[in-house]
Amino acid sequence: MINWKNLDELASYGELQKTERVNLAEVMSGESGAQRVKTCSIPMAEGLSYNYAAKAVDGKVIDALVKLADEAQLTEKYKALYNGEVINTGEKRLVLHQLTRGQLGDTVVADGVDKRAFYVEQQKRIADFANKVHAGEITNEKGERFTTAVQIGIGGSDLGPRAMYIALENWAKKTGNFKMEAKFISNVDPDDAAAVLASTDVAHAIFILVSKSGTTLETLTNQSFVMDALKKQGLDPAKHMIAVTSETSPLAKSKDYLDAFYMDDYIGGRYSSTSAVGGAVLSLAFGPEVFADFLEGAAAEDKLATEEDPRKNAAMLDALIGVYERNVLGLPATAVLPYSQALSRFPAHLQQLDMESNGKSVNRFGEPVSYVTGPIIFGEPGTNGQHSFYQLLHQGKTIIPLQFVGFRNSQIGTDVEIQGSTSQQKLCANVAAQIVAFACGKKDENRNKNFEGGRPSSIIIGDQLNPKTLGALLAHFENKVMFQGFLWNVNSFDQEGVQLGKVLAKRVLAHDTEGALSVYSDLLNI
Repeated sequence: MINWKNLDELASYGELQKTERVNLAEVMSGESGAQRVKTCSIPMAEGLSYNYAAKAVDGKVIDALVKLADEAQLTEKYKALYNGEVINTGEKRLVLHQLTRGQLGDTVVADGVDKRAFYVEQQKRIADFANKVHAGEITNEKGERFTTAVQIGIGGSDLGPRAMYIALENWAKKTGNFKMEAKFISNVDPDDAAAVLASTDVAHAIFILVSKSGTTLETLTNQSFVMDALKKQGLDPAKHMIAVTSETSPLAKSKDYLDAFYMDDYIGGRYSSTSAVGGAVLSLAFGPEVFADFLEGAAAEDKLATEEDPRKNAAMLDALIGVYERNVLGLPATAVLPYSQALSRFPAHLQQLDMESNGKSVNRFGEPVSYVTGPIIFGEPGTNGQHSFYQLLHQGKTIIPLQFVGFRNSQIGTDVEIQGSTSQQKLCANVAAQIVAFACGKKDENRNKNFEGGRPSSIIIGDQLNPKTLGALLAHFENKVMFQGFLWNVNSFDQEGVQLGKVLAKRVLAHDTEGALSVYSDLLNI
């Protein structure tokens, strides 16, 4: 039987709080540090590995975290989730994003439908559609091929798919898998849509409208913006648009679209990159085979997350250490630092994934919790970030845990040697140096040049960023966030916090305002 308890109700959490603090600078120096790097590593899917040597933990802390994982029933709760129990208590829904990429447990039937079969059916429909577009069987109204795909969506309908597209764009060009350029319109700011359309051959563009409900204000506004641009060129919008939506939305089975592909209420927006939300644009851009590889990598990592022992489960241990840092060490934020330009938008996606999921102050039953929950997430690719906010990370008064991601090889496979080393070697040298610099610091009599060290970090390392490793990387963080939500006993799968602003914005547009809202409306000339 599963017990949903608050973190501070668990006896093992009390034991964790009593564990002796680790002097990170000390244990990471000299031979001790070398041994930690060699031994504190957990294999992940697709050749990735999670190394936590530079985290402020030791054997006693890890043992306490293992007890916490057991008492919190993390494995059992994950199993309940992928077997179709109602985990999203706020909206009384199942949580099935893992099912978009594989079957981990029992057959899940909801609304009289085998949900795995439903997701596979949509993937096959998308693959067939994309193949016909690439073959010139589906064309614009003049019989000409589409050359660009433009996704119209916001939040999870934009951040994840955009990050995944950017991550694979150069890889696809290098490997011959690049089929079409993809662009994204998300902000209701008209400058966003105008800029994308100005740089797009609209006559040869296929637009992907993504809205689960079919009523998202920003998305429908941008759809109107695009439809107007098509009509001004004498083009029929219905010949240039497809929809990704739910079967019950106004967009489903509409004559206004070439076709419609379906998602459902059991896939949260921020968890939707492996559903039709990401599937349509990624299949059009790179081909269905590449999207299938992406799903395969995610499925392989999901399977590893079922491992009961946190010492062998990278996502679970990453989550546990994160809770230890947040709730015991009192560290408020986490910086995500990919040393890969292809992952330039990955931190932005993780901001939504993590902060929208676990930024909660009540538990699964709506009761206030007395401890902090999700951390602040921010980040930027290395080495750019080193010349920006790393100053605060190294010498600021706030210690911020760091999550590095690095690859031994670049995506392009070619490089130039300058001063005895290649660009890729310089990139990897920087990430190695930063981990040790943050952990160990440097003593200097000049206080301005003194580095205290003790700044914890982990790193996920792989050979190369490709569809499978990207899928595994995405699933790792999705599962980490899930496990942390279980530990904090919050509902990681609703997002009521984004709703109030939407309601008030509608009131402003309807001129139904008073007080401060009325004055701000006047100031902004609404």
